[in-house]
Amino acid sequence: MSQQFSSILLENAVNEFAKLPGIGKKTALRLVLHLLKQSEQEVELFGNTFIQLRKEIRYCKVCHNISDTETCQICANPGRDHETVCVVENIKDVMSIENTQQFRGVYHVLGGIISPMDGVGPKDLEIESLVERVEAGTIKEVILALSTTMEGDTTNFYIFRKLAPLEVKITTIARGVAIGDELEYADEITLGRSILNRVDFTSSFKQ
Repeated sequence: MSQQFSSILLENAVNEFAKLPGIGKKTALRLVLHLLKQSEQEVELFGNTFIQLRKEIRYCKVCHNISDTETCQICANPGRDHETVCVVENIKDVMSIENTQQFRGVYHVLGGIISPMDGVGPKDLEIESLVERVEAGTIKEVILALSTTMEGDTTNFYIFRKLAPLEVKITTIARGVAIGDELEYADEITLGRSILNRVDFTSSFKQ
């Protein structure tokens, strides 16, 4: 039975919240009613925060991570190992790996993985910019840290073929992350160990 609203404004607000991932109509209604209990100033701050985020957020010109500036804090940090690049699917994966405190290199965010079923091909991802970074000659190791799904493995292999002619070490995270798992759902200890115990990419074919 559909929810009946006494106000079109309330209904519109609920419908917008319900568009968010994992938010159903009942949860959306609860959130909207909570906001209605707040002061007008608090609600304005809430809304303006997201407006500012959308208008002013940038993507790092080097690694494509979300940033407040042209170059993100990780890429701009001289204390990081800029010779080791960890390739990840999205920004959430950067956060997951950073939370392990086991990796001191830098990143390259692809913005997705190859998925023909979803209409995502290599040209839709930041693969060419990765090749260009390696071609510049300052990178010694590329760690492929994509989810251990069929799409992740397909993307890993495509990148491996693109980078194979270049003089760079290519490794992949150890299979401490179970096959079929999304990287963001791995616990920090398991993920940290899989980074530290990474293996040569070609040897991963035999696992």
